[in-house]
Amino acid sequence: MRRLAIRPGGIGDSILGFPALEHLALDAELEVWARAEVLPLLNFKTNTIEGSGLGLLGISAPPAGLAGRLSGFDEIHSWYGSGRDDFREALDRIHPKVRYYDALPTGTNAHAADFFASQVGATLPALPCIDVHPARHRLIVIHPFSGGARKNWGLDRYQLLARWLEATGRPVCFCVAPHQQLAAARVIADLGELGSFLAGASLYIGNDSGITHLAAACGANVLALFGGSDKSVWSPRGQQVRVLDAGSMDALSPERVLDAALAQTGFLQDQA
Repeated sequence: MRRLAIRPGGIGDSILGFPALEHLALDAELEVWARAEVLPLLNFKTNTIEGSGLGLLGISAPPAGLAGRLSGFDEIHSWYGSGRDDFREALDRIHPKVRYYDALPTGTNAHAADFFASQVGATLPALPCIDVHPARHRLIVIHPFSGGARKNWGLDRYQLLARWLEATGRPVCFCVAPHQQLAAARVIADLGELGSFLAGASLYIGNDSGITHLAAACGANVLALFGGSDKSVWSPRGQQVRVLDAGSMDALSPERVLDAALAQTGFLQDQA
Protein backbone atom coordinates (compact mmCIF):
# COMPACT_ATOMS: atom_id res chain seq x y z
CA MET A 1 0.00 0.00 0.00
CA ARG A 2 1.18 3.50 -0.85
CA ARG A 3 0.06 6.16 1.61
CA LEU A 4 0.50 9.93 1.48
CA ALA A 5 0.57 12.14 4.59
CA ILE A 6 0.28 15.89 4.08
CA ARG A 7 1.64 17.56 7.20
CA PRO A 8 1.81 21.38 7.22
CA GLY A 9 3.02 23.47 10.13
CA GLY A 10 6.17 24.91 11.62
CA ILE A 11 9.04 23.00 13.17
CA GLY A 12 7.43 22.39 16.56
CA ASP A 13 3.98 21.45 15.27
CA SER A 14 5.54 19.11 12.72
CA ILE A 15 7.79 17.37 15.26
CA LEU A 16 4.86 16.79 17.63
CA GLY A 17 3.12 15.10 14.69
CA PHE A 18 5.98 12.68 13.99
CA PRO A 19 4.54 9.81 16.10
CA ALA A 20 1.36 10.00 14.00
CA LEU A 21 3.42 9.76 10.81
CA GLU A 22 5.38 6.81 12.15
CA HIS A 23 2.11 5.02 12.89
CA LEU A 24 0.91 5.60 9.31
CA ALA A 25 4.13 4.00 8.07
CA LEU A 26 3.70 0.78 10.04
CA ASP A 27 1.67 -1.01 7.37
CA ALA A 28 2.32 1.07 4.27
CA GLU A 29 4.96 2.73 2.15
CA LEU A 30 4.61 6.29 3.43
CA GLU A 31 5.42 9.50 1.59
CA VAL A 32 5.24 12.80 3.47
CA TRP A 33 4.62 16.24 1.99
CA ALA A 34 5.65 18.93 4.46
CA ARG A 35 7.40 22.28 4.70
CA ALA A 36 10.85 22.26 3.15
CA GLU A 37 12.69 23.07 6.40
CA VAL A 38 11.26 19.98 8.11
CA LEU A 39 12.19 17.43 5.43
CA PRO A 40 15.76 16.73 6.68
CA LEU A 41 14.23 15.33 9.88
CA LEU A 42 12.07 12.74 8.12
CA ASN A 43 13.11 9.18 7.22
CA PHE A 44 10.41 8.82 4.59
CA LYS A 45 10.19 9.71 0.93
CA THR A 46 9.30 13.41 0.95
CA ASN A 47 8.13 16.35 -1.10
CA THR A 48 7.67 20.00 -0.23
CA ILE A 49 4.18 21.36 0.17
CA GLU A 50 5.47 24.61 -1.29
CA GLY A 51 6.64 22.92 -4.48
CA SER A 52 3.78 20.46 -4.88
CA GLY A 53 1.16 22.95 -6.01
CA LEU A 54 -1.35 21.75 -3.41
CA GLY A 55 -2.21 25.30 -2.42
CA LEU A 56 -3.71 25.91 -5.85
CA LEU A 57 -6.30 23.16 -5.52
CA GLY A 58 -9.74 24.75 -5.47
CA ILE A 59 -8.36 28.15 -6.46
CA SER A 60 -6.89 27.77 -9.93
CA ALA A 61 -5.53 25.11 -12.23
CA PRO A 62 -2.95 23.03 -10.33
CA PRO A 63 0.41 22.17 -11.87
CA ALA A 64 0.39 19.57 -14.60
CA GLY A 65 0.83 16.10 -13.19
CA LEU A 66 -0.34 16.84 -9.65
CA ALA A 67 -3.61 14.96 -10.05
CA GLY A 68 -1.74 11.95 -11.44
CA ARG A 69 0.70 11.96 -8.54
CA LEU A 70 -2.09 12.14 -5.98
CA SER A 71 -4.04 9.39 -7.72
CA GLY A 72 -1.04 7.08 -7.39
CA PHE A 73 -1.56 6.72 -3.64
CA ASP A 74 -3.98 4.22 -2.11
CA GLU A 75 -4.78 6.59 0.79
CA ILE A 76 -4.21 10.23 1.59
CA HIS A 77 -4.11 11.57 5.16
CA SER A 78 -4.14 15.35 5.22
CA TRP A 79 -3.62 17.89 7.99
CA TYR A 80 -3.60 20.47 5.22
CA GLY A 81 -6.69 22.30 4.04
CA SER A 82 -9.05 21.00 6.72
CA GLY A 83 -10.58 24.48 6.97
CA ARG A 84 -10.91 25.06 3.22
CA ASP A 85 -14.03 23.68 1.59
CA ASP A 86 -12.70 24.50 -1.88
CA PHE A 87 -9.52 22.54 -1.28
CA ARG A 88 -11.31 19.49 0.11
CA GLU A 89 -13.82 19.45 -2.75
CA ALA A 90 -11.04 19.66 -5.33
CA LEU A 91 -8.94 16.93 -3.67
CA ASP A 92 -11.97 14.67 -3.20
CA ARG A 93 -12.61 14.88 -6.95
CA ILE A 94 -9.08 13.61 -7.54
CA HIS A 95 -8.94 10.90 -4.89
CA PRO A 96 -11.73 8.81 -3.29
CA LYS A 97 -9.90 8.00 -0.04
CA VAL A 98 -8.83 11.17 1.73
CA ARG A 99 -8.98 11.64 5.48
CA TYR A 100 -8.77 15.17 6.89
CA TYR A 101 -7.51 16.07 10.36
CA ASP A 102 -7.39 19.25 12.40
CA ALA A 103 -3.88 20.69 12.13
CA LEU A 104 -3.98 22.07 15.68
CA PRO A 105 -5.45 20.61 18.89
CA THR A 106 -9.08 21.67 19.21
CA GLY A 107 -11.69 21.01 21.89
CA THR A 108 -9.30 19.17 24.18
CA ASN A 109 -6.62 19.68 26.80
CA ALA A 110 -4.61 16.75 25.49
CA HIS A 111 -0.97 17.21 24.69
CA ALA A 112 -0.51 18.08 21.01
CA ALA A 113 1.57 14.95 20.31
CA ASP A 114 -1.18 12.79 21.82
CA PHE A 115 -3.85 14.71 19.92
CA PHE A 116 -2.17 14.12 16.56
CA ALA A 117 -1.38 10.48 17.37
CA SER A 118 -4.94 9.75 18.47
CA GLN A 119 -6.24 11.05 15.15
CA VAL A 120 -4.66 8.08 13.38
CA GLY A 121 -5.08 5.54 16.18
CA ALA A 122 -1.46 5.53 17.36
CA THR A 123 -0.34 4.39 20.81
CA LEU A 124 -0.39 6.98 23.60
CA PRO A 125 1.44 8.74 25.12
CA ALA A 126 3.22 9.81 21.97
CA LEU A 127 6.94 10.55 22.21
CA PRO A 128 8.57 12.29 19.24
CA CYS A 129 12.03 10.82 18.61
CA ILE A 130 14.56 11.86 15.98
CA ASP A 131 17.58 9.61 15.50
CA VAL A 132 20.77 11.67 15.29
CA HIS A 133 24.47 11.22 16.03
CA PRO A 134 25.26 13.69 18.85
CA ALA A 135 28.14 16.07 18.24
CA ARG A 136 29.93 15.72 21.58
CA HIS A 137 30.96 19.31 22.24
CA ARG A 138 29.35 19.50 25.74
CA LEU A 139 28.55 23.20 25.47
CA ILE A 140 25.51 24.76 27.11
CA VAL A 141 23.45 25.87 24.12
CA ILE A 142 20.91 28.71 24.34
CA HIS A 143 18.34 29.52 21.67
CA PRO A 144 16.77 32.81 22.86
CA PHE A 145 13.99 33.28 20.28
CA SER A 146 10.63 31.81 19.32
CA GLY A 147 7.76 32.40 16.94
CA GLY A 148 6.07 34.97 19.20
CA ALA A 149 7.23 37.77 21.49
CA ARG A 150 4.99 36.64 24.37
CA LYS A 151 6.88 33.32 24.46
CA ASN A 152 10.32 34.94 24.70
CA TRP A 153 12.10 35.25 28.03
CA GLY A 154 14.17 38.17 26.77
CA LEU A 155 17.59 38.31 25.15
CA ASP A 156 19.05 40.47 27.92
CA ARG A 157 18.07 37.85 30.51
CA TYR A 158 19.58 35.05 28.47
CA GLN A 159 22.81 37.00 28.10
CA LEU A 160 22.93 37.58 31.86
CA LEU A 161 22.27 33.88 32.42
CA ALA A 162 25.10 32.99 30.02
CA ARG A 163 27.56 35.18 31.93
CA TRP A 164 26.58 33.55 35.21
CA LEU A 165 26.91 30.06 33.75
CA GLU A 166 30.31 30.83 32.26
CA ALA A 167 31.42 32.11 35.67
CA THR A 168 30.89 28.55 36.97
CA GLY A 169 33.25 27.23 34.29
CA ARG A 170 30.55 26.06 31.87
CA PRO A 171 31.05 27.35 28.30
CA VAL A 172 27.91 28.72 26.62
CA CYS A 173 27.01 28.97 22.95
CA PHE A 174 24.05 30.87 21.48
CA CYS A 175 22.41 29.44 18.37
CA VAL A 176 19.88 31.09 16.05
CA ALA A 177 17.99 30.36 12.87
CA PRO A 178 19.34 31.75 9.58
CA HIS A 179 16.73 34.53 9.52
CA GLN A 180 17.53 35.64 13.09
CA GLN A 181 20.23 38.12 14.00
CA LEU A 182 22.52 37.75 17.01
CA ALA A 183 26.22 38.60 17.02
CA ALA A 184 28.58 35.66 17.55
CA ALA A 185 25.71 33.14 17.57
CA ARG A 186 26.10 29.83 15.76
CA VAL A 187 23.87 29.44 12.70
CA ILE A 188 23.05 25.91 11.48
CA ALA A 189 20.52 26.03 8.65
CA ASP A 190 19.93 22.29 8.19
CA LEU A 191 17.67 20.98 10.95
CA GLY A 192 19.27 17.55 10.86
CA GLU A 193 22.71 19.03 11.54
CA LEU A 194 21.24 21.32 14.17
CA GLY A 195 19.62 18.35 15.91
CA SER A 196 22.98 16.59 16.13
CA PHE A 197 24.56 19.74 17.56
CA LEU A 198 21.84 20.17 20.18
CA ALA A 199 21.91 16.49 21.15
CA GLY A 200 25.59 16.85 22.05
CA ALA A 201 25.05 19.77 24.42
CA SER A 202 25.50 19.36 28.15
CA LEU A 203 22.30 21.43 28.40
CA TYR A 204 19.98 23.18 25.98
CA ILE A 205 17.95 26.18 27.22
CA GLY A 206 15.20 27.82 25.19
CA ASN A 207 11.66 29.15 24.98
CA ASP A 208 8.55 27.42 23.67
CA SER A 209 9.87 27.16 20.12
CA GLY A 210 10.37 24.71 17.30
CA ILE A 211 14.08 24.50 18.10
CA THR A 212 13.29 23.50 21.69
CA HIS A 213 11.03 20.71 20.39
CA LEU A 214 13.85 19.67 18.06
CA ALA A 215 16.32 19.51 20.96
CA ALA A 216 13.94 17.40 23.04
CA ALA A 217 13.13 14.97 20.21
CA CYS A 218 16.85 14.52 19.47
CA GLY A 219 17.51 13.46 23.06
CA ALA A 220 19.13 16.63 24.38
CA ASN A 221 19.16 17.60 28.05
CA VAL A 222 16.52 20.35 27.82
CA LEU A 223 15.44 23.19 30.07
CA ALA A 224 12.37 24.77 28.45
CA LEU A 225 11.09 28.13 29.69
CA PHE A 226 7.31 28.52 29.47
CA GLY A 227 5.01 31.37 30.36
CA GLY A 228 3.19 32.42 27.23
CA SER A 229 1.56 29.14 26.23
CA ASP A 230 -0.10 26.10 27.78
CA LYS A 231 2.60 23.61 28.76
CA SER A 232 0.04 20.81 29.14
CA VAL A 233 -0.54 21.06 25.38
CA TRP A 234 2.69 22.43 23.93
CA SER A 235 5.56 21.38 26.21
CA PRO A 236 8.44 19.54 24.53
CA ARG A 237 8.61 15.81 25.14
CA GLY A 238 11.79 13.86 25.60
CA GLN A 239 13.75 11.63 27.95
CA GLN A 240 15.65 14.57 29.52
CA VAL A 241 13.21 17.48 29.52
CA ARG A 242 12.37 19.88 32.34
CA VAL A 243 9.78 22.60 31.80
CA LEU A 244 10.09 25.69 33.98
CA ASP A 245 6.74 27.49 34.05
CA ALA A 246 5.89 30.54 36.16
CA GLY A 247 2.65 31.52 34.42
CA SER A 248 4.32 34.35 32.51
CA MET A 249 7.79 34.85 31.13
CA ASP A 250 8.27 38.03 33.16
CA ALA A 251 7.75 36.02 36.35
CA LEU A 252 10.76 33.80 35.63
CA SER A 253 13.70 35.40 37.42
CA PRO A 254 17.26 34.90 36.15
CA GLU A 255 18.14 33.47 39.56
CA ARG A 256 15.47 30.79 39.31
CA VAL A 257 16.53 29.82 35.80
CA LEU A 258 20.18 29.70 36.86
CA ASP A 259 19.37 27.38 39.76
CA ALA A 260 17.40 25.11 37.44
CA ALA A 261 20.19 25.08 34.85
CA LEU A 262 22.88 24.29 37.41
CA ALA A 263 20.76 21.51 38.89
CA GLN A 264 20.14 20.02 35.47
CA THR A 265 23.85 19.99 34.58
CA GLY A 266 24.70 18.38 37.92
CA PHE A 267 26.55 21.41 39.32
CA LEU A 268 24.49 21.70 42.49
CA GLN A 269 24.85 17.99 43.23
CA ASP A 270 28.61 18.31 42.74
CA GLN A 271 28.71 21.12 45.30
CA ALA A 272 26.64 19.32 47.91
